Amino acid sequence: MTTRKPKPGTKSDAALKSAIIEAALPHIAFDGLTDKLMDRAAKEAGAGKDDLLRLFPNGALGLLEAYSDSVDAEMERRLAKLKLTAMPIRKRIATAVKTRLAILKPHKEAVRRGIAHLSLPQNVPLGAKLVYRTVDAMWRAAGDVSTDFNFYTKRGILAGVYSATLMRWLTDVSEDEGATDAFLAARIENVMQFEKLKAQVKARAKKLPALADVLSGFSGRRS
Repeated sequence: MTTRKPKPGTKSDAALKSAIIEAALPHIAFDGLTDKLMDRAAKEAGAGKDDLLRLFPNGALGLLEAYSDSVDAEMERRLAKLKLTAMPIRKRIATAVKTRLAILKPHKEAVRRGIAHLSLPQNVPLGAKLVYRTVDAMWRAAGDVSTDFNFYTKRGILAGVYSATLMRWLTDVSEDEGATDAFLAARIENVMQFEKLKAQVKARAKKLPALADVLSGFSGRRS
């Protein structure tokens, strides 16, 4: 797909897309994710109907996806400045989650409506895909280089932590969002305790006799 070259004095597709997203965000809480919203945002951004169809062929769902991707990109830019890999692992994850929530904060009501829209049965696959992209970006920013089964388990665990924390954040009306911070810390602590338990069970399992040895001994007693 070739990128449309803007005429002199006009916005590029990337700039126009960003302008439409920014124009839409303040209205999502009132208009919902509708065609009316898309038309209104396009008009405010100086885009025509052809531009809207080209940039967001999936309508409001496409706008949600583009917004989520832009938040992920901004999160990665901010995390890159923090030297995340020098921090303890639990602080890396907490910092990544808090950074994304901080980016979302100015548009909290729009985020609430967006999540409700993605919770509709027909939109659940896209919602799951967006969460995966987010937690993958978080782990990469945190320095994860795993390629084995841990790659998927790490992302699955963080998806649960992030999703639960996001829901708590949406109901947190405190000025400093301390309740969300406490909730996140508790979820990370739960994961760390689970990982410790797994390591202990694995270490104890290594001390157990092999199944072949047990069966061999059992067979010897019978003979």
